[in-house]
Amino acid sequence: MNAATPQLTDTVFTFAQQLSSTRRGARLARLLAMERLIAWEMSPGIIERAEHVVAELASNAALHGRVQGRDFLLALTLDNATGTLRIAVSDTRGECRPAIRPERGLDDGTGRGLILVDALADRWGTEPRSPSGKTVWAMLVQPPPGDPKFREVTGTVD
Repeated sequence: MNAATPQLTDTVFTFAQQLSSTRRGARLARLLAMERLIAWEMSPGIIERAEHVVAELASNAALHGRVQGRDFLLALTLDNATGTLRIAVSDTRGECRPAIRPERGLDDGTGRGLILVDALADRWGTEPRSPSGKTVWAMLVQPPPGDPKFREVTGTVD
């Protein structure tokens, strides 16, 4: 008798949405990203990290990358084979490249967001976006369910 062996499929999920370059658009980007990551059954730790990263990148796009009448783009890509989530936010101001400015003081009201992105993301960077603009991206890696650290964080049991 031949029994079928279950096959795991490597799946890539994607989500993309254009949003207005406003505070409301930045807030909506965070809410839409959280809804999508919950639907994709990401771990709570990744969802929490992603929420802060999306909020910061979308806020920067709306504040620093804003061009009147132009939207910004939020794109999420989850590669189940590698457990990697890519968060990308694109705007139309390619000349405004983000940089970490560690000289900011704790009392400054702004300027520490990319320090937060750097701390939460496994990797992040920027790339030009054709025909004009830039994309700021961040990668978050979700450990496989068999990883002991993953079980500690999520409370899952084998």
